Amino acid sequence: MSYVTIHGKTRLLAPALLAVALAACSGKDDSAPAAAGTPAASAAQAPAPAVSAKVQSMGTDQLRDSASTALRENRMYAPAGDNAMEYYLALRDKLPDDAAVKSALTDLQPYTLIAAEQSLAREDFPEAQRLVALIEKVDPSAPALPRLKQGITRGMEVAVKRTQEETDKVKKDAENRAKQLVEQQRLAQQQAAEATAAQQLAARQEAARRESERLEAERQAAAKREADARAAAQQVAAAPKPAAAAPALRAVSTPAPRYPADALRSGTSGEVLVELTVGTDGSVTDARVLRASPPRVFDREALNAVRRWRFEPISSPTTTRRTLAFQPNQ
Repeated sequence: MSYVTIHGKTRLLAPALLAVALAACSGKDDSAPAAAGTPAASAAQAPAPAVSAKVQSMGTDQLRDSASTALRENRMYAPAGDNAMEYYLALRDKLPDDAAVKSALTDLQPYTLIAAEQSLAREDFPEAQRLVALIEKVDPSAPALPRLKQGITRGMEVAVKRTQEETDKVKKDAENRAKQLVEQQRLAQQQAAEATAAQQLAARQEAARRESERLEAERQAAAKREADARAAAQQVAAAPKPAAAAPALRAVSTPAPRYPADALRSGTSGEVLVELTVGTDGSVTDARVLRASPPRVFDREALNAVRRWRFEPISSPTTTRRTLAFQPNQ
């Protein structure tokens, strides 16, 4: 059993109070906010005295009353400057031979040790250092002190390293984002340049196409003009030259054709278109039937009659046409 002397009376520190204190220690430590700033910044701060100057300046009776109140309110080691550990340590400094004060500090030390380990676990290094300072002031040879101090040192080193790694990661991420932004800007500029180049190329190709179409249209027009000119020249070349005025034919003798007997008996009539050529002496040098109606009935007699025709002499041979009519009643 543990006893505490309050106002000159020795009292039992009930197991129930110990249990409540343990629960308060666990709950209060778990919910206590972490020290401000990074672990590196906390490590750089000089540890505060185990007992605050305010507590050290208090009188003996006031310290006893404050310690009793702190125990009732489960403020065994926290908050700093207003807890049972600091009040009893200040009493011990004033009353070094008070057995009750020593016993109270011995009873409170395990709870302070647990709280220090919890602070260390959640990397609240300033709080852990404060609690270790209380434990060390209670018993500088406490077995847990080397482990706690080493844990704080290593914990702060790990926290500093982690903070540095996080800082480096943030810096690296920022650099990567900056690089990505620069690359995105470069790609955007490249895409814009490529789009502009594509538009210019398309415009040049369109202009070249239009120029090609224009040249092709001109070529086709020129070819058509040339073909038309050739065709006109060919027509002019192929057109018959106007013949010299044929000499006037003056008939001297144009005996009528003999009427075929068969046609006369049958009462057939008709006509024959004859083309004849007259020589310079006025005689018919050639004759041929161009059209006859009815065919081959009066052809022979028409040709025989034309070949006997005579004209006055002319300067050059002349071809002419004559129609010979055959009527049975003539």
